[in-house]
Amino acid sequence: MLNEYVYCPRLFYLEYVQREWATNLDVLQGRYVHRRVDQAAGRVPRAEAVTAEVAIHARSVEIGSEELGAVAVIDVLESDDGQLVPVDYKKGSAPDLPEGAWEPERIQVCLQGLLLRANGYVSNYGVIYYVGDKTRVRVEFTPALVTRTKQLLADARALAVAGSLPPPLVNSNKCPRCSLVGICLPDELNHVQQVTGSRPTAETAHGSDKAGSVAPDVAPARREIRRLFPARDDNKAVYVQGQGYTLGLRGATLEIRDKGQAVDAVRLFEVSQLNIFGNVQLSAQALRALASQEIPILHLSYGGWLQAVTAPPPHKNIELRCRQFQAAADPAFCLKLAKALVGGKIRNSRLLLRRNGRRLPPEALSQLVALRDLVERGTSLAELLGVEGSAAREYFRYFSTMFKLPPDDAPPFDFTGRNRRPPKDPINALLSFGYSLLVKEMVVAVLGVGFDPYLGFYHQPRYGRPALALDLMEEFRPLVADSVVITVINNGEIGPDDFLQRGEAVALLPRARKVFIEAFERRLDQLVTHPVFGYQVSYRRVFEIQARLLARTLTGEIPRYIPFVTR
Repeated sequence: MLNEYVYCPRLFYLEYVQREWATNLDVLQGRYVHRRVDQAAGRVPRAEAVTAEVAIHARSVEIGSEELGAVAVIDVLESDDGQLVPVDYKKGSAPDLPEGAWEPERIQVCLQGLLLRANGYVSNYGVIYYVGDKTRVRVEFTPALVTRTKQLLADARALAVAGSLPPPLVNSNKCPRCSLVGICLPDELNHVQQVTGSRPTAETAHGSDKAGSVAPDVAPARREIRRLFPARDDNKAVYVQGQGYTLGLRGATLEIRDKGQAVDAVRLFEVSQLNIFGNVQLSAQALRALASQEIPILHLSYGGWLQAVTAPPPHKNIELRCRQFQAAADPAFCLKLAKALVGGKIRNSRLLLRRNGRRLPPEALSQLVALRDLVERGTSLAELLGVEGSAAREYFRYFSTMFKLPPDDAPPFDFTGRNRRPPKDPINALLSFGYSLLVKEMVVAVLGVGFDPYLGFYHQPRYGRPALALDLMEEFRPLVADSVVITVINNGEIGPDDFLQRGEAVALLPRARKVFIEAFERRLDQLVTHPVFGYQVSYRRVFEIQARLLARTLTGEIPRYIPFVTR
């Protein structure tokens, strides 16, 4: 990890302390060029047995020193006239530099030499082998390089113990190819810090823009914010709702079977999450394979309520969960965050009505504005709950105005307001199903970032309730779930015959659930312009960005959480 520290202290802290990890093309290519040297082979005698006559060639040699406080795995270890030479493999080509190699690479191989020395071996130089052009670069362990390496090692150890995440690099060319750029969010955090005045003015000279004042909290970017990660996650969310189906593994493929016959299949590396509705069986082999790929399995009731999550061991970023528990015990922080969440939800509800409502009376939108202003003046969570409830009643009072009327002006469904547990009409059945799908998406997002999904700030803890997921989904209820309901009704994808009436309860038939899930996934895959950063990303990616912004709020890197409000 010392080479990561030299390259970027923040990268080192994220990987070594918070145990964040992600892969990109460079990481995969690096694994490929190491595919042989990562296989341990060869013998290394004790230091006193190494002489000029002894030939040594070993791969993947682990060595450590308590005195130095470091360990390393040397790709290849060679002998040269009685001394050992560490050889470090790199995937690219040798750079055109006087030193022959980049500093992080020279520091890394020098540390390997120092570890050999600490174990009694003689090691005066190392080699960096660039696979791209098959070049061997010799790195002499000069006194200056040794001193520099020891100092950087001490600095890295001090940073790890300090417990403070270093600031992101500013407009650095190192960021675009970093595998953790989607976790680090360097440009995004720098922009928020600049426009909120939380970044020291000495750093604003690196091409930053001036602070602005645009609702709700932060001005959009005046200069382009680099989107350094993919706009979409190309992997698929897999849904299985056939009762009695089984899921098994065939090679690297997840196979869906009905009475032993394969009805569908998907390659494991294309799966982002697996959603199982009701009585669907999963083989032990498939479960292990999904866990090894860190693919969450979400177990939902037949009606769509999240009942369990099967996932690998919890995220290793315990530091974030400690901050989460500390912040949840702070009433002032909870109130501040709750205002942002509820305010964002009301803004997005008003936006949806303004864009899609037909013949809205003037008070429909003005009342939501007044309630949004009440949120800013709220003094307790209980007060916010009351304001949110009033806003929801006003919003759903005019919800049916967003449905297209057929030629006879007869609305396809009778909707007078929100009801649930159980829903008593088709629209409420769709809304409840949409919210249940949105909850499980937020659970996946917060688990991926490292949060405990059951400890919220606005929604208070209750047995079995993913309170944090409910917190973060507030601003997305209108934009995602409600929008999908409006779409499937207005496009005629779901009609009155797609529901089952049982007493006062109404439920979706299997075909309608499938149609709604497809529409829901289309919405999550839709690109939307981020109102703060100005680039386009999918809604599913936005969920992750917002969860990471909340994490950076807890760590103090940004002063407040910024809700996602479209314009």
